[in-house]
Amino acid sequence: MEWETVIGLEVHAQLATKSKIFSGASTAYGAAPNTQACAIDLGLPGVLPVLNREAVRMAVKFGLAIGAEISPRSVFARKNYFYPDLPKGYQISQYELPVVGLGKLEIELEDGETKTIGITRAHLEEDAGKSLHEDFHGMSGIDLNRAGTPLLEIVSEPDMRSAKEAVAYLKKLHALVRYLEICDGNMQEGSFRCDANVSVRRKGTEKFGTRAEIKNINSFRFVERAINYEVERQIDILEGGGAVVQETRLYDPDKGETRSMRSKEEANDYRYFPDPDLLPLEIDAGFIEGVRGTLPELPDEKKHRFMTHYGLSAYDAGVLTASREMGDYYEAVVKACGGHAKLAANWVMGELSAALNKDNKEITESPVSAAALGQMLERIEDNTISGKIAKDVFEAMWNGEGSADQVIEKKGLKQITDTGAIEAIIDKVMADNPGQLEQYRSGKDKLFGFFVGQVMKATGGKANPGQVNDLLKKKLQ
Repeated sequence: MEWETVIGLEVHAQLATKSKIFSGASTAYGAAPNTQACAIDLGLPGVLPVLNREAVRMAVKFGLAIGAEISPRSVFARKNYFYPDLPKGYQISQYELPVVGLGKLEIELEDGETKTIGITRAHLEEDAGKSLHEDFHGMSGIDLNRAGTPLLEIVSEPDMRSAKEAVAYLKKLHALVRYLEICDGNMQEGSFRCDANVSVRRKGTEKFGTRAEIKNINSFRFVERAINYEVERQIDILEGGGAVVQETRLYDPDKGETRSMRSKEEANDYRYFPDPDLLPLEIDAGFIEGVRGTLPELPDEKKHRFMTHYGLSAYDAGVLTASREMGDYYEAVVKACGGHAKLAANWVMGELSAALNKDNKEITESPVSAAALGQMLERIEDNTISGKIAKDVFEAMWNGEGSADQVIEKKGLKQITDTGAIEAIIDKVMADNPGQLEQYRSGKDKLFGFFVGQVMKATGGKANPGQVNDLLKKKLQ
């Protein structure tokens, strides 16, 4: 416990433009290798890059959402290094003057407290290609389709003190870029990747320890595991009298460990200099205000509105605003079921989310639309069906058997609310179970549940549970 962890994250968010940052080549995912890399992406002699205005708009949109300074003048530089997936021998990036300056993001910790994480900068750059090692038996293949794809690199301050804080920040950032519709956030496809800078220091020490950078982690679970492993590794070294080496490491999810990749480069190793083919990027106040007008309701604002307008708890509102699509679906359900906000929240977070997880579907792929779920919830509210029967109705709807009304009609699931009919069934159950009746009346109150169960069994689960309870209490006395 005498060690303190210090974490800073660098996140690469692939911007959702249709074409690349400096060329008209497509950014669509999944094309055959090397079919979407044009002469500009490859840096062939005589070609000139032209900046994609939409990428700039998306960067500014992000900056406004985190309350950051937007630089009226920023510069593109060449970051020089030699690697097979970088045919130009340099990457165009922003170095000294990024488009987005200091900002912040507020995260919620496990104990419900909030913490502000500083964002140092967010800068535009182009992606490199991809080296493929699996299919070439001792050789590597190079796919340059991704070369020139626009990235926004978001660099945090070293403000996180645990792997869980890092994951909370990453999830909040992931939700934000999707709310803003500037990145699809698909981690499997590499649209949202994270490098973690991790160091440890003795508690009470001001000076940071030597950090290791863990590259290209592509899931929240792996981020947490990689950081925890790296923290333990560094503490073991220091407690053994050794020194942590500044280096770049990779996380191996199969072995659950990080391993050395290369010694960590410094900025001067890359020989940064302003790109002679690109003018400085100048952004005027009119452009910024135009982008500000396109900002959607952001996650924190939506969460607060869900709490005040729908009377939801902070936890429920947080779950329902975790993605823009989830929030939109929930509101459509509330509207469709006549404003029963808590009931809608329970079903969206409960049965619907469980079914989505089981079938590995996104909420946008749900076989049950928000309007259809809302109609089913109305049938619970008007006592057509009970909450228990509703689960069977929902399952049938999920399997494509029709709307709530069609399923209820087809399967004869309408709830019995006729007091006389329920009383008659209760009388029969009491007559059929004289021993239990006598025990109940002599003080064995736990047998009440037995009688409820028998009545529900006799009605095929269709009797209104509230009425059954009320009538049974009177009759059993």
